[in-house]
Amino acid sequence: MRNAIFAGFAILTAISLTACSEKAQDSLENAGAAISNDVDSTVDHAGDRIDNGLDRAGRAINNGAERVGATTDQAARDADRKADAAKRNVGESLEKAGNDLKNE
Repeated sequence: MRNAIFAGFAILTAISLTACSEKAQDSLENAGAAISNDVDSTVDHAGDRIDNGLDRAGRAINNGAERVGATTDQAARDADRKADAAKRNVGESLEKAGNDLKNE
């Protein structure tokens, strides 16, 4: 009788451990899935932030290039105006020198 009680107790203990093991396994699987979801979400969020940062950097580079281009164009126009003025001044000076030579 005593052996039967111990055998019954052993069977109940084994069943309880099996049930606990299944619950623990389910709990572990759920925790793993939650961790995986958190990592996926974090990676996606980081990827979005990187994309947004690269987009902002690209826009800043384009804006800077446009400003450099506009400044270069303005400098070229200024240089052309000054070169034209210098040509006129040289031309006027040569004409005056020619007139002075004629009049002498």
